[in-house]
Amino acid sequence: MKKYIIPIFYLMVILMSSCEDHLEVESPSSFDADYVFSNTADTKKALLGVYSLFAQDPYSSRMSCVWMQNSDVEAIQPSANPDGSRRDIWSLQGSNLTGFGDINKAWQNNYLAIDRANQCIEGIKSSSIAEDKDMKMMLGEAYCLRAYRYFLLTNFWGDVPYFTYAAKAGLKLDIPKTDKNYIYTGCIQDLVDCEGEMYFADEYADGIERMNREFAMGMISRLALFRAGYGMTKEGVMKKADEYLPVASNDSLAVTYTIDGVKKIARTSDEYYQLASDYCQKLIGLKDRSLNPSFKEVFYNECVFKKPVNDDVLYEVANLAENGGDVGWCVGTTVTGGSKGKSTIQVNLTPTYYFSFDDKDSRRDVTVSKVYYKDDNDEYVSNITSLSTGKWNRLWLTIDPGSESSKGTGINWPLMRYSDILLMLSEAENELNGPNSLAKNALARVRKRAFAEEDYSTKVDTYISGLSSKEDFFDAIVNERAWEFGGECLRKFDLVRWNIYGRKIIETKNTLNNIGKAAYELDLSDPDVAQYVDYAAKLYYQKTNGAIRFLNTKYVPEEIPETTVDEDDLENDGNENAYASTNWAKSLYSYTDNLETGERIYESADYTTRCWRGYTDDSGISAVPYLLPISTTTISASMYLDNNGYGLDL
Repeated sequence: MKKYIIPIFYLMVILMSSCEDHLEVESPSSFDADYVFSNTADTKKALLGVYSLFAQDPYSSRMSCVWMQNSDVEAIQPSANPDGSRRDIWSLQGSNLTGFGDINKAWQNNYLAIDRANQCIEGIKSSSIAEDKDMKMMLGEAYCLRAYRYFLLTNFWGDVPYFTYAAKAGLKLDIPKTDKNYIYTGCIQDLVDCEGEMYFADEYADGIERMNREFAMGMISRLALFRAGYGMTKEGVMKKADEYLPVASNDSLAVTYTIDGVKKIARTSDEYYQLASDYCQKLIGLKDRSLNPSFKEVFYNECVFKKPVNDDVLYEVANLAENGGDVGWCVGTTVTGGSKGKSTIQVNLTPTYYFSFDDKDSRRDVTVSKVYYKDDNDEYVSNITSLSTGKWNRLWLTIDPGSESSKGTGINWPLMRYSDILLMLSEAENELNGPNSLAKNALARVRKRAFAEEDYSTKVDTYISGLSSKEDFFDAIVNERAWEFGGECLRKFDLVRWNIYGRKIIETKNTLNNIGKAAYELDLSDPDVAQYVDYAAKLYYQKTNGAIRFLNTKYVPEEIPETTVDEDDLENDGNENAYASTNWAKSLYSYTDNLETGERIYESADYTTRCWRGYTDDSGISAVPYLLPISTTTISASMYLDNNGYGLDL
C-alpha cells in the first residue's frame, strides 16, 4: 500500500485542466505548468495525480475485476433477467446499459487519467530539466499510465477517441473513434522509445508500487500480443488488423525498435508476435527473476503489505490502507463476519475451472477457496457455484480495519507478474516457430513452481515433451494462463484476442451439464458424461475449532461416512467422528417433479443458463458481445460518437 498525497495547489491546477468528461475543458496558465514541471518533487506530485485515479471506484472494483467476467475462469451468476446493472455485463448483455451510470464514470475515469498523463508528458518534455534521470523515469511512467488506460478503453469499448495531447482551451476535444490497432501501435511505440530511460524496480524507492522498466517491457509485449491478435470490428466480427487495415503501407500501424543493435519494424501480426518475444527476452536477459517457490506467498505478501522488488510481481496498484482498494472486499475469499470486516464478493470462479486443475497442482487450493468465513476462525463450505478467489483474504490483514469495515482494505492489486512474461514469451515463440526449446523452457519454469520436485518428470518434462504440435502447445498455453492467473482477471481479454471466447463459453456450459448429469447418473452411455462419473456428487467434511477438513475434494470418497449430521452440529459433543455433507456436482444440474404424473424432469442449473445468456450461438463460432456501449451522456455531447455496430446494435 502507498499513500498518494496531492497538495491542494496542485489539485487546483490539475482539476482546472482535466475535464470531467473529455469534451469540456478549461486551461491552466502556462506559468502553473512551467512551475509544476520545473523540479522533480512537484513533477512527482503531478504524476501521482494520475496514479490516484486507480483508487476510485470505476477502476478499483469495476474495471479491475468486477467487469472482467463472465469467462471460463471468472464467472458469477447474474439475476434471472437483465436488471440494468453490472450483472448485465456478467451475462454478456452490456449493450442494454447505455444509461448505466457506472459505465459513464468508468469512461470518464479513463479519459481523466489519460489527460493527466498527457499533461505530465508535455510538461516533462518541455521542462528545463527534461534530461534529468528522475524526470526521464517519470516520463516513462506517464507513457505507461497512458498506455494502460488505453488498454482498458480498447478492451472494454473497442475503437475509441485517441488523444495524445493534453486538453487545452481552443483544441478540438470532440473527435471520432480511432481503430484500436492504431492505438495499440502508438502506445507500443511510446513505450519502446522510453523504456530504456526508466529505472528497474530495485533501483527506485517506490519499487513495484510505481510503473517501472520491467513493467514497461512487459506492457510492450502484452500490447504487442493484442495488436497481433483479434478484436471486434465495427461490423461485429472478429478480425486481426492484417485482415482489414493497410498494415503494409500505413506507418501509423508500424512500430520501429532495436534489439541487440538490429533495427526491426513490426507491421504484420507475425511481426508483432516477434516484437512480443523480443521484449520478453530482453527483460529476461536484463533482469531475470526467480519465481517465488511459494505461490501463496505472492498474494499473501499483498495482504500483509510486503513488496519484494525482485519477486513475482512487476507492478501492483498501490492502495490506501485507510480507504483505498477493493481487493479482499469484492475479490478474494468470502468473509461474512469477523474482526476485520466483511466482504461483498463479486468475482467467483467456475466449477469447471476448479475441476480443470491437475490433482497435484499446488495452485488450485491457493487460487480457489471452497470455504468462506462467518468469523475469524469459523469456516463454512461454499456452494460449488460460489467459489471465491483464495489468493487474497481480508482476515490476513496486519492492520485493524474494524469489524464494520468493508471496502478500502489497502491490499494492492497486481497488474503484471513475472510468470506473465514467461508465458507471453512461450506463446509468442509458439506462434512464430511452433513449440521450440525457448517456448518449452519458459513454460517449464512456470509449471515447476506448481508441482513438487518429485513430480517434475511427469508433470513438467513428460507433459511438455508431449506437446509436439503448434496447436497442442497453444492449447497448453491457454490452460496454463488459466491455472496461473485465476482470479487476477486477465482471462476475458485473453479469450478475446485469441478469438476463442465463444468456444470456451460453450465448452464450459457443456462440461457443467455433463458433470451434473453424471452426478445424477443420467446419460452414462454418453462418453462425454461418463468421464465424470467418479466426480463427487457430495463433499463430506469435519470441523475442528472452526476449521474445515474435507474427506473428499473432487472425487467420490472410497467410503461414504457412516454418520452424517447437520453442519451446525459438527462440533457438538458426541460428533467428533461425524461428518457433514453438501451437494457438490449435484448442484450443477437441476430437476422439477410433476406432482400429477410423478415424472422428474432434469435440466441445466440456473447458474449455467444465466451466466452467459447473452451469447446464444451453440456452435461457439460467432463473436461474443463483450464490448460495452458508450453512455448516452457522452453520446449526447458528441457530434461523432455512437453505438452503431461493434455487436452493440444486434
